[in-house]
Amino acid sequence: MKKLLFIFTFSFASLVLFAQDSLYVKSENINYYDEAINRSDEYIRQRCVLDIYYPKCIKKFSTIVWFHGGGLTEGEKFIPEQLKNKVYCIIAVNYRLNPKVKCPAYIEDAAAAVAWVFKNIENYGGTTNQIFISGHSAGGYLAAMIGLDKEWLGRYNIDANRIAAIIPLSGQMITHFTIRRERGIPDTQPLIDKFAPVYYVRKDAPPMILITGDREMEMLGRYEENAYLMRMMKVMGHNKTELYELGGYGHNMTDPAFPILINCLEEIRKTKKSNVRND
Repeated sequence: MKKLLFIFTFSFASLVLFAQDSLYVKSENINYYDEAINRSDEYIRQRCVLDIYYPKCIKKFSTIVWFHGGGLTEGEKFIPEQLKNKVYCIIAVNYRLNPKVKCPAYIEDAAAAVAWVFKNIENYGGTTNQIFISGHSAGGYLAAMIGLDKEWLGRYNIDANRIAAIIPLSGQMITHFTIRRERGIPDTQPLIDKFAPVYYVRKDAPPMILITGDREMEMLGRYEENAYLMRMMKVMGHNKTELYELGGYGHNMTDPAFPILINCLEEIRKTKKSNVRND
């Protein structure tokens, strides 16, 4: 009897998952630079692509732009399983990697991808008022850089303040260690310059949700960098910065971080909807 029950339960669960998947569309390997740039650089044409996963029957959905990790030297775009079937659109981005390119190519690509989202998401049913940017590790660094330094999206005539929220997971907030290596600076020597998110603390930035692993288990002082950014944002008068430290988890802390990301996203969505009604 237990075996039959298991088979029925498994089959029912499979049907539910199939039904959920059928409500979403996934398009892969969309170039986010324009055709002239793609023709001029084969590496950009091959590497600078994104995947979009979005709900079929929902209009004005929220979008999460997700940048993969890998130290700016490796990694591939992917749609996080924990974010699927949540009525959001998820956009996974590939960007150029060291050693084929050097800084600021990674940041340029991240900005170009987000600019593509702002210019195209309404064609898929989304809204530009609900674009969240996130990522893990190096991806979190890129999300923070283009969200805080307004230059990068400004090149596309997009105000970075239009981002609904910046939600980096274990992102580096000083100058990234790969960028320091490019200059011959060791990992253990901290640097804050124009390629450090914390260099651009400002009162008018979008909401920031900073999530890291346990300070005793994280890499390269990652918690402390995020704590410093939070503190300086508050000193500047930004009252929408939050920091979550996941006790007992190291750098690969995405599983417990995703529920926090979703909860914060929902709270921000409710606030924005309430503000629209009040207006």
